[in-house]
Amino acid sequence: MEPDLNFGWTSTVGNVILGATKSEGGTRSKSYTLGGGTTLPFMEKDLSFPAPLIAFEICDDPRYWSPIVNDFCGDLVNDPGAWAKTAETAYGADLVRLCLTSTKQRDFSDIPAIGKTVESVLAATTLPLVIEGSNEPKIDSEVFLKCGETGQGEKLLLGTAEAGRYRSIAAAALAYNHSIIAQSPIDINLAKQLNILLKEIGVTRDHIVIDPYTGALGYGFEYSYSAMERIRFSALKGDTDLAMPQICAPSDSLTVKEVREAEGPARDSMAIEWEFTTSLAAAVAGAEIVCVRHPDTVKRLKAAFAGLSARTEV
Repeated sequence: MEPDLNFGWTSTVGNVILGATKSEGGTRSKSYTLGGGTTLPFMEKDLSFPAPLIAFEICDDPRYWSPIVNDFCGDLVNDPGAWAKTAETAYGADLVRLCLTSTKQRDFSDIPAIGKTVESVLAATTLPLVIEGSNEPKIDSEVFLKCGETGQGEKLLLGTAEAGRYRSIAAAALAYNHSIIAQSPIDINLAKQLNILLKEIGVTRDHIVIDPYTGALGYGFEYSYSAMERIRFSALKGDTDLAMPQICAPSDSLTVKEVREAEGPARDSMAIEWEFTTSLAAAVAGAEIVCVRHPDTVKRLKAAFAGLSARTEV
């Protein structure tokens, strides 16, 4: 007797579209439709159901980036456009996630430079783009509006909205038809509350991606795993305030004690193992986008996702 892989669930995870091709008003080579899941990840009856997407993270100021990645990538880290192109053509990423680390500088005010950076990355890669904006509430509005304006028509994914600061990013998303990452601190009720707040000011469900926040495996990820599973279960049971795709960014994997204390070639191997294992667990828990920073993690995850999707040995 064939087991019921839907466990009696009747609802689905809602859809969010990222990226726009020329025929859709953008310049991307492809667009993705997230969501649509009817059961647990990698258990859909249709073996052609898409695997989770892998976003490769780059930044515009490598002083605030992992030294492991800086050493591995070399001079590329000083040119976001060239780095984004390499992520697409050499690393095999599905998405590029641009983190605007330059805004971490004290009293940062060069908003036009943000626009030029986003423009250069959009010109260098044809992949859909995720943009992680300011870490400073005082410049949130200007940064997000500049990102939204520069990427108009491209259906970007902008991050990150939190309960205490979501209006600026929502305004940019609404003005230029982009989607939003809604992040809450590993709590299903807080995730739901933030989604309701965003919907109350006009952000529709098909423009929200949930980030339940993620620690590294062995350093708090277990709580994230539980939160992600519960969000997925709620979506499949019909809770429309939680029926959005999820994103996971385990960047803490590159700063754990085991990685920091590794030396020589073992440092890269340890970083890749930690990032791969955390990302794989996140995908099994329900993440439809996993974000990584080490180039060699991308290929390993691709192979693992292909094996899980086809239900063959990895």
